Amino acid sequence: MSASESLSARLATGRILIAPAIADPLAAVIAESTGIEALEIGGYAMGAQMAVTEPLLSVSDVAECVRRIRAATKLPLIVDGGAGWGEPLHVMHAIRVLETAGANAIHIEDQRYPKRAHYHKGVEEVIASSEMVAKIRAALDARRTPETLIIARTDAMRTGGYEEGIARARVYVEAGADMVMLFPNSLDETIRAPRELPRCRLVYVNSEGNYFDRPVVSAQRLESAGWHVVVNSSACTLAASEALSRALTALQETGMTAADPHEAASQRRHVEMLIGLPAMYAVEENTVTAATSEEVA
Repeated sequence: MSASESLSARLATGRILIAPAIADPLAAVIAESTGIEALEIGGYAMGAQMAVTEPLLSVSDVAECVRRIRAATKLPLIVDGGAGWGEPLHVMHAIRVLETAGANAIHIEDQRYPKRAHYHKGVEEVIASSEMVAKIRAALDARRTPETLIIARTDAMRTGGYEEGIARARVYVEAGADMVMLFPNSLDETIRAPRELPRCRLVYVNSEGNYFDRPVVSAQRLESAGWHVVVNSSACTLAASEALSRALTALQETGMTAADPHEAASQRRHVEMLIGLPAMYAVEENTVTAATSEEVA
């Protein structure tokens, strides 16, 4: 079963799918080792890893990130396609590039392109729904297989209110979007939205540490409300930043990281197992090491 088929089959179960946002292959293999069933390659995570903001990422930047992660994992990859890098023609190109790189689902949003950095502050400038419909149709035409899902993201709930977001979701599904990503402003809106969109497969985004009091809701509660996928956009980025800051601050202040030697050794073995070092050792033992032994003999 391909990753796209696996994603479709998993969604068909009706159980909510947890997809943490990552931006590097090590995070991917760690996630897979924990039992995570799908990953989002998120714009916030990719931008932070490159020490820039998501709006400065090119389609080539994103595609290269997808290729590296696809090489490390067989998990389904949900890829952040931003605003599609422009007009419908640019959206078509982006879909083809990202699908070829290994994306199994791609979300595009109804924000203005070029996207502004101030979206981080909640200043989200949305385009007309008719413009977004044209982008959705272009994305559907561009994909090489219908198994690659097109997710329409709307940011209209913050800028235009709850009802505007619901109305856009309906329009986007009618245009052919496979799923819709919504950003409710409150827990009440989060619970209401699936009831008002019974024909939509919905994606929720938990944005840990967000500045806007957008609720961070458990996967279990989202599932009971009728959501289908929950993306955690910042959890991995914040966890990695905290751990690195703690270790490097200790190193600078004391000359040591304060890591427990036994825990460090255990963690190092775990990382080396995840990246496949034992299998690499076996190849070398059966090839170059064996050949060297024969030469010596």
